[in-house]
Amino acid sequence: MEPQDLEILRTFVKNELGGDNTQLDSISEKPLPLYEAFRATGLANWWLPAELGGRGVTLEDGVEIVNEIAYGDAGVAFTLFVSILGSSVVQLYGSDELKDRYLKRMAAGGTFSAALGSERDAGSELNRIGTVAARAGSDLVLTGEKFFATNADFADFLLVIAKTADDPDDYLAIVVPRDAPGVNIIKRWDINGLRASHTYQVSLDNCRVPATNQLSGSGLRLLETGLNASRTLIAATAIGVARRIRDHCMDYAREKHFRGGYLLESPVFAQKLGQMEMQIDVMKSHCLKAAREYDEIMTGSDAAKVFSRKGTLKSALTAKMFCGQAGWDIASTGSEMFGGLGYTSELPIGKLLRDMRYVSIVEGGDDVLRELLFSRYVIPVSRRS
Repeated sequence: MEPQDLEILRTFVKNELGGDNTQLDSISEKPLPLYEAFRATGLANWWLPAELGGRGVTLEDGVEIVNEIAYGDAGVAFTLFVSILGSSVVQLYGSDELKDRYLKRMAAGGTFSAALGSERDAGSELNRIGTVAARAGSDLVLTGEKFFATNADFADFLLVIAKTADDPDDYLAIVVPRDAPGVNIIKRWDINGLRASHTYQVSLDNCRVPATNQLSGSGLRLLETGLNASRTLIAATAIGVARRIRDHCMDYAREKHFRGGYLLESPVFAQKLGQMEMQIDVMKSHCLKAAREYDEIMTGSDAAKVFSRKGTLKSALTAKMFCGQAGWDIASTGSEMFGGLGYTSELPIGKLLRDMRYVSIVEGGDDVLRELLFSRYVIPVSRRS
């Protein structure tokens, strides 16, 4: 990323996300002027490749971008980067026609996509997906209900994971236009954190799309591939939130009277902030490591085949897990520093605490990822590092 882009980004965060942003911590209408302001930076959907009209920014630089935006607001950051999940899968496994139709439009308009995988009975056990795709001539007809779909209401397209009607063990990944008949928004979820983001329950009622909208490969494996990028950026969100918590603690300590002086002079405070700084530094280092591994594969001529073979990258799993756990430790410590005020809505720390929690929950909770690490990287001795 060019230095001028970083400066533009920081100006956006300061102007749009700095100060009192109580609206971003409420279930309000989509902050469309804010998204328009981000489009004006030229960084919307920064990861889309140059051949499709995008900026072609690497995931490594994307970690820095998300870190900066999340410092201002984690919900806004999540909204702006989560489209990487669906769009990267289309980029790798979609036909040229699908890429031209949907990804070029995303690059030109700074618009959104949404991934529809989870269901009521298939949260982390995606092999229990109940949504069905049935052949009808040259079309696919989708029927089912998806539980958590961020950006779905205002996305250009939805990436839907469904099982086939003929073989319940065969899963497809299908591009569905948001305005396709049969796509119905049931409700917007009232979530505890990231309240600037918009996550929906979606019904697919005999939704018909051309069979050519199906991507190449197993739908579950394709979803695994897309999660590598989004999980790494979820981890990067924790860095920005943690930095914001650290800075709030420093500002409070400069003014808080403590034992005849100020809290800033306390050696106990110094130790806690030193611990935070160490954790933030390691969080960032590991996110960048995961991003570099992803970028190395993406720049290869056979990226789609490599990802199909590897599936979930170990570094993406461990980055999300570590950043979620270290970030929660930072948020908990920061909250305690404010005493009773840390458990109120009077100070930003309460919102930051709630925002941080999502890192260990969204796109696979820690227990799910521990089991995945065990089955993929502990049992196979050859894959241990």
